[in-house]
Amino acid sequence: MKRLIYGAALALGLAGAAAAEYPEREIQGVIQWGAGGATDTVSRAMQARAEETLGERIVMTNRTGGTGLLATRFVMSRPDDGYTLLFGSDSPLSYQVLGLADLDYSDFYPVAIPGQALVVVMVPADSPYQTLEDLVAAVREQPGALKMAGYGPGTNADVISTMLKTQGEFEPTVVPFDGEGPGITAMLGGAVDFLVSGLSSAGPIIQSGRARALTVFSDKPVDSLEGVPPVTETYPELAKYLPWGSFYGAFVSKDAPQEAKDALVAAFQVAMDDPEFEKMMVGRGHEMLRLSGDEAEAYMKRWQSVTSWLLYEGGSAKASPEEFGIPKP
Repeated sequence: MKRLIYGAALALGLAGAAAAEYPEREIQGVIQWGAGGATDTVSRAMQARAEETLGERIVMTNRTGGTGLLATRFVMSRPDDGYTLLFGSDSPLSYQVLGLADLDYSDFYPVAIPGQALVVVMVPADSPYQTLEDLVAAVREQPGALKMAGYGPGTNADVISTMLKTQGEFEPTVVPFDGEGPGITAMLGGAVDFLVSGLSSAGPIIQSGRARALTVFSDKPVDSLEGVPPVTETYPELAKYLPWGSFYGAFVSKDAPQEAKDALVAAFQVAMDDPEFEKMMVGRGHEMLRLSGDEAEAYMKRWQSVTSWLLYEGGSAKASPEEFGIPKP
């Protein structure tokens, strides 16, 4: 009997020691988007720093397609052992209301959400509109006359224009483009009058003097945008939607061993706290968040609530957020 008890205790002790040794081998990292994009850049910068703390490589691959859906489903199909990470953006939080898939990040544990993109409304340098109020007034006075670059349902431009609609009539003509880059080129060429863009894309154009930011969608001034007012100076009621912007994160299966979650959170926290990583993030137009675990989940639930209801009320969503138990913000 004593031998059985001793054997069981030894087995439990060995199991505990093995679990505490996580990671014992390489970890696979799967990126939702293509090489060179914002998600890819942020993910690889975090990965390089986190694996130094973990003591094992995180082997990164890009698995694109389906607005991030292919990578998300692939990681969901892998064992819940903590050895497959998903590096993604906010896209899955809109899948349900946009009719893309009946899933979000509910099956994942947020290891790290380092930051979110700052978003601006931008006009060419020679535009007659000097403030957001000027632009909105012109859109209201001439419905359909002013042209805005658009990038499809659920994008920055779609959500931000819907936010502005909550403050009164706002009906520009939306000209579709395949991303912010082509939209900015079109604006500089006179094809559209204004656009909404993440600061990572807009920053270099603003710094060059070829364009001006009328506002930043924040509730406080941004150091890198001197003289550009936060949108709450014009529309204080929008504070309930803020902070808002595309975000990036690293996720592991919610059913992964706790030892794996703890080790990953600790390693990625070191990565997020790295001064050079912060410099890279801020330089690319992002606001640092440094969230993980419960704080990250609370942030994502709020983001999903705000975005889903704005998309639904703006007419972009195919289904009501109520169908998925997403509360109003």
